[in-house]
Amino acid sequence: MKSGICEDVPVTDQQALFDYLLRLGDNSLILGQRLAEWSGHAPILEEELALANIGLDLVGQARMLLTYAGEVEGKGRDEDRLAFHRDTKAWRNLLLLEQPNENFAKTMARQLLFDAFQYLQYEGLSLSTDDRLSGIAVKSLKEITYHRRHSSNWVIRLGDGTEESHGKMQAAIDELWGFVPEMFDMDAVDEAMTEAGIGVDAAALKPAWDDYINGMLANATLTRPEDSWCVRGSREGKHSEHLGYLLAEMQFLQRAYPDATW
Repeated sequence: MKSGICEDVPVTDQQALFDYLLRLGDNSLILGQRLAEWSGHAPILEEELALANIGLDLVGQARMLLTYAGEVEGKGRDEDRLAFHRDTKAWRNLLLLEQPNENFAKTMARQLLFDAFQYLQYEGLSLSTDDRLSGIAVKSLKEITYHRRHSSNWVIRLGDGTEESHGKMQAAIDELWGFVPEMFDMDAVDEAMTEAGIGVDAAALKPAWDDYINGMLANATLTRPEDSWCVRGSREGKHSEHLGYLLAEMQFLQRAYPDATW
C-alpha cells in the first residue's frame, strides 16, 4: 500500500525522504534559475518564450518538491524558506546544473544531458510507493517530455549545422561531460529510498541514458567524449564557485528584507 506524507515513516527514513526530496527540488530550482538568466538575451524570440516556459516548469516542480520536503522535515520551513534562506553548503543540486550558461550551445548541451536523465528518473518516480511523490512525478513527466525533445532538437540542429555551431556544441559537450557521472551516483539516502520503493536506482538508469545520448550525438554528428575526468560532491554540499553567485542574485531580496510582504 502506498504511503501518505510522513506520519508512518521512522525518523531515519523521514530524514532520508527529506534529503531525497531536497535533491530533486534543488535540481529543478537551480536549473530554472539558470534558464531565467536568458530572459532578454535569447537568440530569437521563439527561444525567449521557450526557455522562459521551461524555466517556469522547473520552478513549478521545485515548489511542489520543496513544499513536501518542508512538511516531511517538520521544522516549519516552507518552500520559500528552503529556497531563499539556505547557504551554499546546504544545497544538494547536481554540479552540472549550476554551471553558467555562457552561450546558447552550452545551455542546450547542459539541458540535453540533464533532460535525458530527468526523464528516466521521473518515469521511475511515477511508480513510487509514495503517493505524493508519484503524483508530482506524473505531472512533471509531461513537461520533461517536452524539455527533452526541445534540447534534443537544438543539439542536433547546432551539431549538424554550420562549422561554427558544430564546434561550439562539441566544445560544450566536452566541457560538461565530467559532470555527468554524478547523476548516477548512489549513496545511503538513495539506497534507502530505492529499497523502500520511494526513490529510483539512479545507477540502473545509465544504460538507457547512454543509448539515448549516443543516438542524439550520432544524429548531431558529435563525438562522445572519453570518460577521462569527473567531479562530484553535491550530496555533501560541495559546490563550484558558480552556485554562490547564483544564490546571491536569487536570494538577495529575501535576505535584504526578511519576511517582507507586498
